[in-house]
Amino acid sequence: MEKTQLLISQNKDRFITELFELLRIPSVSADPNYQGDVAACAAHLAAHFQSIGLENVEVITTAGHPIVYADKIIDTALPTVLVYGHYDVQPADPLALWHTPAFEPVIKATPIHPEGAIFARGACDDKGQFFMHIKALEAMLQAQELPCNVKLMIEGEEEVGSPNLALFVSANKQKLKADIILVSDTGMLANDTPSITTGLRGLSYVEVELTGPNRDLHSGLYGGCVANPINILTQMVASLHDENRRITIPGFYDKVVELSAADRAEMAKAPFSEAAYCEALDIRDTHGEKGYSTMERGSIRPTLDVNGIWGGYTGEGAKTVIASKVFAKISMRLVPDQDPEEITRLFQAHFESIAPQSVRVKVLPHHGGQPVVTPTDSPAYAAASLAYETTFGKKPIPVRSGGSIPIIAMFEQELGLKTILMGFGLDSDAIHSPNEHFGLFNFFKGIETIPYFFKHFSKIQA
Repeated sequence: MEKTQLLISQNKDRFITELFELLRIPSVSADPNYQGDVAACAAHLAAHFQSIGLENVEVITTAGHPIVYADKIIDTALPTVLVYGHYDVQPADPLALWHTPAFEPVIKATPIHPEGAIFARGACDDKGQFFMHIKALEAMLQAQELPCNVKLMIEGEEEVGSPNLALFVSANKQKLKADIILVSDTGMLANDTPSITTGLRGLSYVEVELTGPNRDLHSGLYGGCVANPINILTQMVASLHDENRRITIPGFYDKVVELSAADRAEMAKAPFSEAAYCEALDIRDTHGEKGYSTMERGSIRPTLDVNGIWGGYTGEGAKTVIASKVFAKISMRLVPDQDPEEITRLFQAHFESIAPQSVRVKVLPHHGGQPVVTPTDSPAYAAASLAYETTFGKKPIPVRSGGSIPIIAMFEQELGLKTILMGFGLDSDAIHSPNEHFGLFNFFKGIETIPYFFKHFSKIQA
């Protein structure tokens, strides 16, 4: 891989320029106002894939946003790696909290990234990370050092639950036939502590609506006489956790797999500073389920969180009303062996049961996903570990992530393939938040490491 690494080092400025071009496209999948931008981003990627020598490039229409496919088959007798990523991004709101415009990327130094970090929506999640694969492939192709076959599937709906991806995968199993799936949509422990994600939590996401009176009411004339949906919703939400911060939904924990003391002791070996964690978030203390560490709460334990709540008057000045309606969005992160559909049913039944007669309740399920645990004794994991060891000088630590990538379980079900999660982001990169960023160190370290995964996987798998 010497020629590949030389080409990477010689083209760093160009790689950043090309990533900036991608980041400037506001491919927000959740907002219909950006539909044209999402389509433009897919077209931009297809043109770029063709320009670097990938073949069979397609922009594939779906019932929603397009999927971009490309491949390079050098020898059907060799192993094949299927790379997945997503080009859609989260909305940039709240815009006022961005230090620079969300879709005008800039490089700024930070205490964690003294060499500089790229600030833009999608810089880390996931444009910057899947683009590492594109640049690694380009370098390997130019150096004539690509050791196996590669297929790319980059979708535009991950941030809205990938509603059309399973249909595409099911209908294109031969096109997507491979030996392993490679994804960079996760992170690592620190720039001096590489890690490989070996588990992801599942997800159940719901929206709730409470309705009281048939219209907003004067809070002086009706206050104390008519139920206030906002007051009631906050009481209901508060009741979803007990004094030990355990979730109170009946049956919620019935299928949770409890890790052994030995497994928990292994997890505890990963470097973690409670004080530094609190300092980075500007909080005085952590908060969560009694009996578990902060790292355990964020990875091997299920959670329930309100992601948004609104109703009544929130404008300037005062307006004394009792709102007719109030809404909340609630996500539950799940662990093996919780099933998202079952958890959604349990939530709905419980939430409806605790509502007083003075309000009407609606529960609208959104997307969900199965929890995933990937093996650490596979050829692909060994190849990934060797790749990190080559570029970081130390073995990566296997860790479970608190995040969710629902399509990973679907890939295994539909294609019969395991996934290797080689993420290069950090927890501090503010994904889904204002001022999202991705360190230059991380971006280039990913481009340098990925070719070694191809090299070692080709040898081990063969």
